[in-house]
Amino acid sequence: MEPPVWLLDVDGVLNVQRPGWGAAPRRGMAVSMGEAWPMRWAPALIRRIREIHRTGVAEVRWCSTWCPDADQVERLFGLPPLARALTGRPRAGMAGDAAKLAAAQAVISDEGRALIWTDDTAVPDEGPWCDLMLPGRRLLIRPRAARGLQPGHLDAIEVFASESV
Repeated sequence: MEPPVWLLDVDGVLNVQRPGWGAAPRRGMAVSMGEAWPMRWAPALIRRIREIHRTGVAEVRWCSTWCPDADQVERLFGLPPLARALTGRPRAGMAGDAAKLAAAQAVISDEGRALIWTDDTAVPDEGPWCDLMLPGRRLLIRPRAARGLQPGHLDAIEVFASESV
């Protein structure tokens, strides 16, 4: 079996106000549509994502309004080039969330792959879409936007991925 697909958002998931992780956050700027945006992230989180990608535990794909400019985020965070789940420039807010939901549905229905989805706004926490997904074939994580992904989330991702193959 193929490893699960991890759809990874940026703002509110990696780029957060108080990332924690027991060390000082890193800061930098990324450019999108000619405008510089401040970024703040936990280096330990990025190391774990890099390792999950490198070892093939999960196939990490950007699923963010940053997709057209993901090279900026990859450079800043020191991540390798990752696939993009979204094409074009999705709008922020509900329209962007709808595009992300469609990408998640494609992983499940079109590709038949297990899904890990981390997003602070688009991940549904209830409703018919959640009920349609096969138990054990999805891990949906909606972190607090100010804190983003935390060590326990990455532990859950690694356990889920190891049980999905």
